[in-house]
Amino acid sequence: EVQVVESGGGLVPRGGSLRLSCAASGLTFSNYVMAWFRQAPGKEREFVAAVSWSGARTYYKDSVKERFSISRDNAKNTLYLQMNSLKPEDTAVYYCAGGPNWGQTVVSVTTSYDYWGQGTQVTVSS
Repeated sequence: EVQVVESGGGLVPRGGSLRLSCAASGLTFSNYVMAWFRQAPGKEREFVAAVSWSGARTYYKDSVKERFSISRDNAKNTLYLQMNSLKPEDTAVYYCAGGPNWGQTVVSVTTSYDYWGQGTQVTVSS
């Protein structure tokens, strides 16, 4: 059984930092492109960042590319998202996802992913 579990969310002030983690099991982690999405109340789930199978390539939503950093450790089957200079508009539930394909038009859509976690809440106070 595939399990994808996010952790590391919380409440931080504007300008603060958080590091999210996503632990995957039951799959060959290095065979999957991994990504972070987020969903704010009343809004659709949106793409945040993706990393290729080996970690060599990354792709970001424009509004986070100077502040967030996605990485992965294939030896630990773990995905990370380092978030700096957080803003209230970053408040959302953050989801980890795994899918087979890379490409900028592919990794940014939810339908490209086979596996999803349950999410971790990130709240940025103003």
